[in-house]
Amino acid sequence: MKLIILDRDGVINEDSDDYIKSPDEWIPIPGSLDAVARLNHAGYSVAIASNQSGIARGYFSLETLAAMSVKMNDMLAPLGGRIDAMFFCPHGPKDGCDCRKPKPGMLIESGNRFQTSLENVLFVGDNINDVKAAQAAGAKPVIVKTGKGEQTASLIAENNSMNVPVYEDLADVVNSILDADS
Repeated sequence: MKLIILDRDGVINEDSDDYIKSPDEWIPIPGSLDAVARLNHAGYSVAIASNQSGIARGYFSLETLAAMSVKMNDMLAPLGGRIDAMFFCPHGPKDGCDCRKPKPGMLIESGNRFQTSLENVLFVGDNINDVKAAQAAGAKPVIVKTGKGEQTASLIAENNSMNVPVYEDLADVVNSILDADS
């Protein structure tokens, strides 16, 4: 089983400190959808693990989140791409759930759903909480410089012991993966 897990906001689509609250605000990062499709074509299952506290905060509904996912998949389909599973945490930071990153709940659920160990699974994110969640779940963290990734890359550079690879964007990660596979 070849599985890769991606954060959504800041990795696949543009991020906003004001949250992505509607399908109109959901704008793919250039090259990200093609990167997902290339993974699919190479035999990878692609899952998303995304904190969506905008739901708990009342900024958007579950139906709106579903509509954003429909838009993403509709844009992937002509490229021959798809998201195989979407895991999201609808809780706020103080809700004490097990799914909100940096806790590993969504990643562990991904491994269970795809019946695979996370030992060799990459989790691509743009935030230090993505790194922490990957490490807690036993997955391999990767950071992209899109979204909040520039700040996260600086934190990683300051802490040499983290040993987390940093890439320009999702397309750069996929190029590296597919080059290693060939």
